[in-house]
Amino acid sequence: MAERWKTAVLDISEVGGWAVVRGKQGFLQDSKGVLFPRDWLKRHDLPVLCEHGIGHYEGVPVYLLELEYDTHIDHCSWQGLRQFMLQADDPHLFKLLAYAAQIGTWAREHRFCGSCGTAMTQIPHERAMYCQRCDLRHYPRISPSMIVLITRGDEILLARSPRFVSGVYSTLAGFAEPGESAEDCLIREVREEVQIEVKNIQYVGSQCWPFPHSMMLGFHAQYAGGEIVPQPDEIEDAQWFRIDALPPLPASRSIARYLIDLYVARRLGLAEPVLPG
Repeated sequence: MAERWKTAVLDISEVGGWAVVRGKQGFLQDSKGVLFPRDWLKRHDLPVLCEHGIGHYEGVPVYLLELEYDTHIDHCSWQGLRQFMLQADDPHLFKLLAYAAQIGTWAREHRFCGSCGTAMTQIPHERAMYCQRCDLRHYPRISPSMIVLITRGDEILLARSPRFVSGVYSTLAGFAEPGESAEDCLIREVREEVQIEVKNIQYVGSQCWPFPHSMMLGFHAQYAGGEIVPQPDEIEDAQWFRIDALPPLPASRSIARYLIDLYVARRLGLAEPVLPG
């Protein structure tokens, strides 16, 4: 079966197709959704910062219009990417928007060369911005990070950050430092955030996390020793929870939730969940 959404580098000089519009408040939508006829949008005086062809949805070309600032269009509203993730009515459409958000962030942040300040230009048929003066290409950034579920028999370690929705607990996570492996990152972050040791680290899966450009590498690790001491200002609370008495958990589309659900399913002999794309 053909994929409903497939990324591609499209020529913005072409006409037609769909377009999504992204501003600082999120994506533009109306009663029919977030995909607008591109030619119809072009007839509006939108403050377009840049345009990128991003792929095909159900075989139709899709373009991103990244706005310099939000504007008003009759009968339309703005909605953030996280809300689309929580609704998850169409996972393919969410993947489209997640990709558009990352391309929009990259395009906004790479209008000028970071080395000399010269205005950059898009390279045709390649997802790259080019500085002619420095002969440098800048590609979309991907920041590797680890996320880990730590277990102790029928207990799992969950923590909450002050930034989380009230009451929600999740797995530990953190960004890799230069020169650091994912496993080294995992050990360091666990020590920093809760001051415990882990063993038997196993890779589980990955998820592209578009807030704004993370590649989450998911792991399972077993508790090896130590007492939980939450990191000040980073961890509001951290506890061991029995798998039959869990607190409110992250959204079902997140890899954090997948790691939790997968372990619970295996301990209870239930059908294993599928990692969201």
